[in-house]
Amino acid sequence: MWAPPRHQRQAGSYRSYERAAGKTVTGENRGRTNDPFEPQVVLHRWSEACHFSGATFTGTAWSDGALRLEHPEGHEAFVDQHGHAPLEWEYATCSTGWRELPFPAEELIPSWTALTPAGTRLRVRLRVRDAQGDTSGWYVMAHWTSDDDVVHRTTVPGQADPFGSADVDVFVASPGRPVHAYELEIRLARTRGTSEGPVVQTLCLAASSLPPGHRQAVSAPAGARGKVLDVPRRSQEVHTGHSPQWDGGGEAWSAPACTAMLVEYFGHGPSDDETAWIDPADTAPQVDFTARAVYDYAYKGCGNWAFNAAYPARYGLRGLVTRLRSLSELERFICAGIPIATAQSFRIGELAGAGYSPAGSIKIVCGFTDDGDVVANDPLSATDEDVRRVYARGEFERVWLSASGGGGVVYLLYPSDLPLPAHVPGLDPNW
Repeated sequence: MWAPPRHQRQAGSYRSYERAAGKTVTGENRGRTNDPFEPQVVLHRWSEACHFSGATFTGTAWSDGALRLEHPEGHEAFVDQHGHAPLEWEYATCSTGWRELPFPAEELIPSWTALTPAGTRLRVRLRVRDAQGDTSGWYVMAHWTSDDDVVHRTTVPGQADPFGSADVDVFVASPGRPVHAYELEIRLARTRGTSEGPVVQTLCLAASSLPPGHRQAVSAPAGARGKVLDVPRRSQEVHTGHSPQWDGGGEAWSAPACTAMLVEYFGHGPSDDETAWIDPADTAPQVDFTARAVYDYAYKGCGNWAFNAAYPARYGLRGLVTRLRSLSELERFICAGIPIATAQSFRIGELAGAGYSPAGSIKIVCGFTDDGDVVANDPLSATDEDVRRVYARGEFERVWLSASGGGGVVYLLYPSDLPLPAHVPGLDPNW
């Protein structure tokens, strides 16, 4: 999420490493866990029964390819802090159990794919363990629901302690106290009298360590030269002033414009009935619809990465948030037919030809030129026709990967029957 950029606000959370003098960085040694001077990232995933071998099910079960509410373990009166009346809910939970990390991590980002019919919701919680074996309390990372008719989707502000803080969609460890292990808990809840419950298809967590002064060499093109995916073009700027209750379009709608493009690329989007509340003169009502569907009522914005990755579940798409180590890694997705949403923040002049926003931006990498430069859909453009851009590979990669500019964060959507590309051999899996 952005506004202001997370990495500008949380720069003190990273370890203060000095880069080794004369170190050579190549595409194959980036991210190795025995090298503290390089960015490190790993993604853990729960999407099959075998992934839950260490889990604790309390009223839940993995059945028919998803985590389901089998029988309630308890009841609660949930107070919606954003306007809906309090309701009585019944719930069940699943805890992943403790997962050790292959390196000490400063940031953890959970994401999920779930169906939440009317009157249902998820609560995602996280706790961490440090090098001494001390354990934090629980941090609520999200109250998620697909729609806002019964309860509002939201994060929870003000969660900070000596271990770290929940910064909207990211847990940020306190300086000098990185995370060595963590546990996720997901609560499946439904209003009393509702027969259906939420259905969780995937649960993910990306952990990372980003040395603040790291500046790596430009990666070499790796297989996607001249390949460009036909991603529809949607400008966020043409929606300026739309739906002020969901942050008003324009510069605030970088993420929903990109998410709408990705959903449309895979042949999906809201129906005419679903967009009936939108002005008929709107030429791209799917962007407005997406903004409402990913809006975080506590953060008061549409840039929550996990919410943007979770929204497309209604169309049968899966989503996740992670970090990539290089454009060479990203090229694997382009070759697999999967465009990628990249998050970055930069100063004027650091990325030639890019629209600039002090709040940062999301851009869709659609492919690469024959020379290996980046072909992107940049929604920070005056019209839909202006969205397609080409950025110099070196400039784009430096801005996107720097700890102050984005740290390699991406989110991606894909049909469940479309295989993800193979991981880079020898590196921790990060998708």
